[in-house]
Amino acid sequence: MNTLLKIALVLVIIGALNWGLVGFFQFDLIAAIFGGQGTIISRIIYSLIGLSGLYTITLLFTSEKARM
Repeated sequence: MNTLLKIALVLVIIGALNWGLVGFFQFDLIAAIFGGQGTIISRIIYSLIGLSGLYTITLLFTSEKARM
């Protein structure tokens, strides 16, 4: 598995955990750490997580041998 894919997967996992916190406890961890949803750093992180989600869609369409 290449480095870019590993980074993307970590960001997708962070995003999934954040959405779980929002769903269960109405707590946005990324916003809490970086000063709110509207701050530029939070928006960058949300954008990176979204792009990572799009990138990891490729996992559905590639064989396991091709990823290694």
